Amino acid sequence: MRVRRAALEVQAGRNQPLTKAMTVKKNIHPDYHMITVQMTDGSQYQTRSTWGKEGDLMTLEIDPLAHPAWTGGNSRLLDAGGQVARFNKRFGGISLAKK
Repeated sequence: MRVRRAALEVQAGRNQPLTKAMTVKKNIHPDYHMITVQMTDGSQYQTRSTWGKEGDLMTLEIDPLAHPAWTGGNSRLLDAGGQVARFNKRFGGISLAKK
């Protein structure tokens, strides 16, 4: 299959041709470096991030191993403010069943 050269020359905004030596602006991008992430079960993995400094350890309090959104909601959320109790007090007698 033959590829036409004109199809490969893409315009890079405001009718400026895309060149091979495209550079990014200096001093406006955050530092992107390697950090270690520790899951709630103690396992660790390395990833690139803009968080912290090179080699820092990020300890997660909620991750896919512990959060109900990923675990299927087996754990119960605490009702610290009594919102559920207040709701049940006001609307506890309401039923959708036909009388």
